[in-house]
Amino acid sequence: MEKKATSPAPAKAAAPKKSAGGLNPILVIPVLLVIAYLVYQYICGDPSHFVDGDHEKGPKSGDYFGIVYEGGPIVPLLFTCFLTVLVFSIERFFILGRANGSGSIDEFVRKVKSLLDKNEIEAAIKECDKQKGSVGNVVKTALHKFIELRTETELTKDQKLAALQKEVEEATSLELPMLEKNLTIIATLASVSTLTALLGTVLGMIRAFAAMGNTGAPDTGALATGISEALVNTALGIGTAAIATIMYSYFTSRIDTLTYKIDEIGLSIQQNFSAHN
Repeated sequence: MEKKATSPAPAKAAAPKKSAGGLNPILVIPVLLVIAYLVYQYICGDPSHFVDGDHEKGPKSGDYFGIVYEGGPIVPLLFTCFLTVLVFSIERFFILGRANGSGSIDEFVRKVKSLLDKNEIEAAIKECDKQKGSVGNVVKTALHKFIELRTETELTKDQKLAALQKEVEEATSLELPMLEKNLTIIATLASVSTLTALLGTVLGMIRAFAAMGNTGAPDTGALATGISEALVNTALGIGTAAIATIMYSYFTSRIDTLTYKIDEIGLSIQQNFSAHN
């Protein structure tokens, strides 16, 4: 008698893609550009920062607002770069703080690994509910898959381990976009701010050399203005680039730590499943 073919089980519905939280740069950066221009024009350019209230006479001695204003039209762009790095760095601090969860990640990892060694899966899930955050979410998803696979009879042990590993990888890939969003902007500004500063520096030096070449006796006022413009732009650009580079390295390091903890618990879950099933 011909054996009836078994119909394949319905495919598991794909998990909805997790929306990456955070600020929208398309909306935020134009607002920061406007703020930067207003700060440049009405705070740094306020007449109280200049001799006799006249921009032509230059800034008062030691007045840094007036000195920055002398940097010229590139300064608002550099202010925008700085404010963008500042705003998105603060945003990443909050996002990564939430991703860590409510308690210490190291303590959470130790508790979950201890419960897995005792094969107390339900207790481990409760710990995930307490911890929350990206690590807690990924581990909880993997543990639910662990329970599901224990009662699965159609798959071999190797297939179950592969399915468990795939579940951890998929859950991790859904969390990572939230953690990495806007980091590209910070990394880009580390180089863009330097190039923008270089443009301002070149424009300032053009003005300085033009002042030297206009007449046989160079205009010392115009020469000083050109050099001041060049140096102000250089300082703002290098400072912004340094901050952006440090922030990017710091945040990528924190994300790497989170993914390492996820991988560590994921391996413990697979080892536990292999030992008890």
